[in-house]
Amino acid sequence: MGSVRDKVAVVTGAGSGIGRMLALELARRGARLALSDVDEAGLGETADQVKVLGAEVFGARLDVADRQAVQEHADAVVAHFGVVHQIYNNAGVASSGSVLDGEWDEYDHVLGINLFGVIHGTKAFLPHLVASGDGHVVNVSSLNGIMAQPGMSAYCASKFGVRGFTETLRAEMLSAGHPVRVTVVHPGGVKTNIATAAFERGAAKRAPSASDEARMRTYNEKLLKLPADRAATIVVDGVEAGKPRVLVGNDAKLVDLFVRLVPRVYPAALVRFGGKVLGSAG
Repeated sequence: MGSVRDKVAVVTGAGSGIGRMLALELARRGARLALSDVDEAGLGETADQVKVLGAEVFGARLDVADRQAVQEHADAVVAHFGVVHQIYNNAGVASSGSVLDGEWDEYDHVLGINLFGVIHGTKAFLPHLVASGDGHVVNVSSLNGIMAQPGMSAYCASKFGVRGFTETLRAEMLSAGHPVRVTVVHPGGVKTNIATAAFERGAAKRAPSASDEARMRTYNEKLLKLPADRAATIVVDGVEAGKPRVLVGNDAKLVDLFVRLVPRVYPAALVRFGGKVLGSAG
């Protein structure tokens, strides 16, 4: 439906992983970029790489869980470019832990970034996207915004929340006739450092167990397989095509089909047959 060329695109979580590759893919296609991350060093590396591709870039350290900081970032981006066309709410963290034993600070941390970070970014930039006359909101959910897994309650809650929030936003934009398209992205196992970062965060709070280390290895060696640059290409292709929903990877497509076919029994099937792959990795 439209090229990203010359569009001003905001990307959160741009210091590594999918966020960095989204920035590079958008730069290759001629977008102007506003990049942010809590990791200033990683953000600086991404900014340097997109500049080599000839892209105009505005970079800023940003904690998406901080509502006021996100609003100030939106104001700064608009002041710099004069307009904003797209936002890619990508920043996110992984987490593990059962409902029974999960700690409140872990729920606060994960929901603050994964869900409220998306809401903060959308709310702060949406008036500017409407004003642009050609806006697009792209919110990154997960395979776990389609299918819940045991031992991942905070993460699954956040990613199902992103899906629900984004689908509501799409309906509202259509109902109001605003010139803003809305896309929810469900990546499957993309090769990033998200599992390692979650392990390191857990290790900083308590001594990691052998099962924690095994879970991280399972993710990194068996589940997180799709190259992040390929994931970014799929996302931006979907945005340019105006797709409301983008499934990234064959695993996401298979999970989507599985849940649609057997919505009532898939949790029991996961527990019975998925323990060695999904349960141990969650």
